[in-house]
Parts: sequence; C-alpha cells; structure tokens
Amino acid sequence: MSTLPAEVASTYHLIITGGPFPYPSHDGVVFDNREKRLPVEQPGYYHEYTVPTPGYAGRGARRLISGARHELYYTGDHYSSFVVVDSTR
Repeated sequence: MSTLPAEVASTYHLIITGGPFPYPSHDGVVFDNREKRLPVEQPGYYHEYTVPTPGYAGRGARRLISGARHELYYTGDHYSSFVVVDSTR
C-alpha cells in the first residue's frame, strides 16, 4: 500500500471502519467484474469504493475493490488495469 497514492490508505481505513464514504450512493456497491480482470467469483463478491483524486471535482478514475475474503485491488484507470494491494505494507 505504501507505493500507492496516499488516498488509497485513507479509503481502506474508511472500508474497515464502515465509513462515512465521500460518495455514499456509489461507495460500497457491488463491482460486477464484467471484464473478468479480477479473479472470477460469484456475483456480489466484490465491492467498489472511490479513491479521491486531489484537484479533481468528481469521482475520478481511481477505485479500490474489496473481495469477500478481504483481498484488495486498486485501479487508477477506471478498471482497465488492477494491482493487488497488500494492506499490511
């Protein structure tokens, strides 16, 4: 996590504490993984959260995806690519 934007750690903290989230109608919703860029799991397995982009007025392209077994994935390009996030680092 230490190599990612600082806002990723802030968003992760909101996830583990239950919010409040900056975009409550979008944060915590089911991520469908339609493009199959993450490991394929049953519907409802993944949830997405907005990672704020400094200086950007809207939601931006950055997201943190959490899995039901506590795995984390970060995308800085709105789901085109993902990196595995180690929350212990």
